[in-house]
Amino acid sequence: MSSIPESPSHPSHFGPQAALPERSVPELLAQARDESDKSAADLGPLGDLLQLYRNYLTVLATTQLDQRLRRRMNPSDLVQETMLAAHRDFISFRGSSEPELLCWLRQILMNCLRDAIDLHFNAQKRDLRREISIEAVSAQLDESVGQFANVLADRGPSPSEPTRRRERAVELADQLAKLRPEYRDVIVLRNLQGLSFNEIAERLDRRAGTVRMLWLRAMDKFKQTCSEPQA
Repeated sequence: MSSIPESPSHPSHFGPQAALPERSVPELLAQARDESDKSAADLGPLGDLLQLYRNYLTVLATTQLDQRLRRRMNPSDLVQETMLAAHRDFISFRGSSEPELLCWLRQILMNCLRDAIDLHFNAQKRDLRREISIEAVSAQLDESVGQFANVLADRGPSPSEPTRRRERAVELADQLAKLRPEYRDVIVLRNLQGLSFNEIAERLDRRAGTVRMLWLRAMDKFKQTCSEPQA
C-alpha cells in the first residue's frame, strides 16, 4: 500500500497546497475506486485524491483541539491518522461526490479524535467525548466559511470547472495554506475559532494590540492570495 506523505511540522501543521485536479472529483473518486478494486496494494490514485483534503482536515482538527487536548496530541497527528484510516476503509465508502466524501472524512476524523481521547485520557474522557459533535463541527466550519464568502467571491479570474465544483471550505483551507504560519494561526484563532483578541494574545503570549495588527495584516494578505489566479 502506498504511504500517505507527512505534512511539514510547524505551528499550524498545514501542508503544501495540493495541485488542483484537472478532472472532477467524481471522476477522481471513480478512478480511485477502480484502482483499489484491481489491487489492494496499489492505492496511489486514492492517496493523490485524499491529499487534496489534507488542509481541509487540518482546519477541522485545529479547531477541535483545545488546550487540554493539545497537551497530548496535535492536529498533524490527528490528520495523519484520519488519512490512514480513509485509505484503509475506502472500500466501505459508497459516495460519488465531493460533499459525500467530505462528510465521510469528517466522520473518520471525529472517530480518530474519540479514539485518541480514549487512549490518552481516563477520568476526563467521558466529558471530552461528549463535547465532540460532528454536527457541531460541520456547522461551525460552515459558519466560519460564510464569513469569507465575499472575499472568495472577488478572487479575480474565473477558475476552471473542477475548481468551481470544489467545496468552499476546501478552497478556504487551501488558501490559508499559502500564508505564513503566524498569519494562518491568527486567522484560524480569530475567524474560525471565534476567539477575542485578548484570548488570542494570551495564547500567543503577545499584547492584544499587537495581535489585532497581526490579524489585520493577515486578512489583507489573505485577500491578496484569494485574488490571485489559480495555477
